[in-house]
Parts: sequence; structure tokens; C-alpha cells
Amino acid sequence: MLLVVLPCLLLLQSSLGEIIPLEEGVMVLTTDNFQAAVTDNSMVLVEFYAPWCGHCKKLAPEYATAAAALVESGSPVKLAKVDVTENKELGTQFGVKGYPTLKYFKDGVAQEYTGGRTSDTILAWLKKKSAGIPSLATQDAANDLIADNKVVAIGFFKDLESKEAVAYTEAAGALEEVVCAVTSSQEVFALFNVVDDAAVVVMKKFDDGRSQLEGDITVASVTDFVTANSLPLVVDFNTDTAKAIFQGSVKNHFLMFLSASEPKFEYIMHAARKIAGEHKGDVMFVSVTTDEEEHKRVIDFFGITQEELPTFRMTASVEDMVKYKPEDKSLTEENMRSFLASFQAGELTPHLKSEEQPEDWDAAPVKVLVSSNFASVAMAEGKEVLVEFYAPWCGHCKKLAPIWDELGEHFKEDEDIVIAKIDMTGNELETVKVRGFPTIKLFKADNTVVDYTGGRTLEDFIKFLKPEEVEKEAEDKKDEL
Repeated sequence: MLLVVLPCLLLLQSSLGEIIPLEEGVMVLTTDNFQAAVTDNSMVLVEFYAPWCGHCKKLAPEYATAAAALVESGSPVKLAKVDVTENKELGTQFGVKGYPTLKYFKDGVAQEYTGGRTSDTILAWLKKKSAGIPSLATQDAANDLIADNKVVAIGFFKDLESKEAVAYTEAAGALEEVVCAVTSSQEVFALFNVVDDAAVVVMKKFDDGRSQLEGDITVASVTDFVTANSLPLVVDFNTDTAKAIFQGSVKNHFLMFLSASEPKFEYIMHAARKIAGEHKGDVMFVSVTTDEEEHKRVIDFFGITQEELPTFRMTASVEDMVKYKPEDKSLTEENMRSFLASFQAGELTPHLKSEEQPEDWDAAPVKVLVSSNFASVAMAEGKEVLVEFYAPWCGHCKKLAPIWDELGEHFKEDEDIVIAKIDMTGNELETVKVRGFPTIKLFKADNTVVDYTGGRTLEDFIKFLKPEEVEKEAEDKKDEL
């Protein structure tokens, strides 16, 4: 691939003769030059973006910084981008459903990118993919690796063929967002004061700076240990950390919602770090700064109003996320400790988000349900209640809305059948969980629940609720003929 410099423009010419423009070190790909780029370069990370996308705009400077760092280090990995609004065929070919979508091409074959959205996390992910797990032979190599990264996991093994070394290597290979290394060098052992024949250490540029795995070295223990120590004691919530927070091995979260300009912010964080250190591996402490617009969705998800801020919430996730709300929302060390102790003792009652019950909830043929009146209506004795669980933003729900209103009108005089709906973005139910929208369930008079899986025409719903009515209409039409 040749480098050509023209006024105000840097171009690459591929071995296939295609011209590839460069912007801030990032290759600009189109339908015409895409194949040439991934053919000429064995490792390419490609961002599929839309110019109007806010997340793409936020990623752009981080992506450019990562590209510059790769060039400076002489890495064979290249960064590229494709404007999918101008190159729709490429978006279709690689299954792009949202923006930005990043894919890693190794020898022309696409792989999913699972790393973060900052320059540091992009580089860490690519380094793992391109270099594998480096072996540290000297103190200089170890010091350089630590200097270049916020977090580094190092496996110390006098015998690199031991079962502990094999377990570490397997775990390290799967930890894509953490730089991992291995060593059997005595001088590196000495540099870190490691005296055991086998040890795993995480070096980090925050909190205590160093942590060492206690106990057996297995794939599971290494994975859990490195994951737990790759984040600070109090994790700042952002698009880069969200995955590690909610998809990691720690299932309990203590989330603090407050402004970064709060006068006592640092005092609160100091207290939180003290408590977090005592519950490391069991409870993750998270700071959600309320000044940032992108955090509004998280605040809304927890049903927190502006009047409630600052505050905190506790969550526990097994199959579904269960939320807990404090009576005393003060972020003092004493109150946070007390709330956490009550949680661990099983003394807290889950908090369910609920809208206010409208005064006219039953005025229309379709009854409007919220958390507080759901049980009394949907599970009313002697009634068959068909409920639509919907989200206001859902396109399929919007399409169903007029049909649902017609259905309510059809059965408004029927004393045995109730047609209802509930907005699941504003309400949560202890007894009912839904995975998609719209979800439709029939709460029968005998207290059983039936999932509706039929069609979505008015006739489909009527036939489901009153099959004899549809059959009679069909017979009447037949008789008329």
C-alpha cells in the first residue's frame, strides 16, 4: 500500500489500485475501496456510522486518538470508517442495525467488536486481539506495559506448563478489555516482590494500585478477580463502563445519583470507596453524575425525579433486576452502611416504579392500568381481562393502538370481558415480567394466565376471546348466501 501526499489530503493507494483517503489517521472507506482495504491490511477495525448520530460524533475524537496512537507505535492494526448513509450496501452486507457499529476484520473475516468506546479501551482491545498475551522477559518490558495502560493483569509462573498457568492463560485470553501478560522471569518476579511459584497480580492506576489473587488459580477465579479489580472501587457510569457494570460477575449494585458539582461530592465518594472496599466482589458501587444529558435515561429508568436528587438506589440482578429505594436518601457514610446492611439481611422490600393512577382510568372502553390498580383489575374475580403491555415509543404498539381501541369498543357492554393496557416504561409489576413490546396476556376468571400469540387484527382478538361469536357470524353470512 503506497502513501501519497496531496495538498490538504492524505491518500493511500492499495495494491489493487484503489485510492483510500485518510482523515486523522482513519481510513475512509466506501463500497468501491472497502474490499481493497481489508485485503491489504490483515487487521482492520471498521466503524460503520451515520453523520447525524450523536454517539458517532462522541466516538469520533476517541477513534482518531486511537488511530494516531496505532500509527505512532508502528502497529499493523488500522482503523477505518464507513458512512452507511452513503454506502448502504456495506451496511446491509455486514448486518448494521444501529450506529455506531464496529467490526474487526482479521484477514478479511469480520468479527464482532466487544470493546469500549474510549481511545484507551479501543487500544486495549486491539492490543489483545493483535498481540495475544505478551510474555515479559525483563523489568523494562514490565514497566513499559504498566506505564502504557491503566490496568494490567500479570500471571507469574515459574512453570509455564503448570495447571495454574494454563488456567490463567485461558482466562486472560477471554478478558478482551483488560491487558494481560505472563512471565516466568526471575527479574520480573523480583520487581513485583512475588515469592510464590504461581501468582496473579493486577496493577492499576487508581485506588490501592495493586491487588493479588488469594486462593486457587482457576479460570473462574482469575476471571472474577481480574474483572473485579479492573474497575475502581467506585465506578463512574458511562457508555464505556456500562457493559462491565451490568454484565459482569457482580450482581449487586449500589448506585449514587448526584451532580459532580455537588459541594460534598468528594466527601461522598471517599465514604463510598471505604464501604466499597469492604464489599468488593459482592457489591459494586457506581456513581451516576446527573449533570450529563446521556445519563437522563438511566435516571428515568429508576423513576427518579429531579426533586429527589441527590439520592441512591440498590439493585440485585439474578434473572431480573430488582430495585430498592431508601426512605432516607442522604448520602452519608452512616446511612449508606445502614441501608446496605438491611439489604444484606433481606429486610428491604423491592421498589416498583409506578405512575399516578389517572382519575378517568376506567372512563374509556380500554381501561388504563398502572402498578397500583393492576391486581385489582387484571385479577378481578369472575372477569376475563386482556391486557396489552406496551411502550409509548414502540412502533408495533402504535400500529396496534387503533385496533385495541376498537376491541375495547366491541366489548364495552360485555360484563365478563375487560380490555386494558399498561405502559411498562412507567410501571413495574412484581408478578408480571415482559421481554418485548407489545406483550399481550389474558388473565382468566379462574386466575390462570394465558400468553396471546395469535394475529393482531380485530377479528383475531375477538375470535380468541369469544370464538363462538365469530363462528355465529360466519354461519349467519353463510345462511344469507
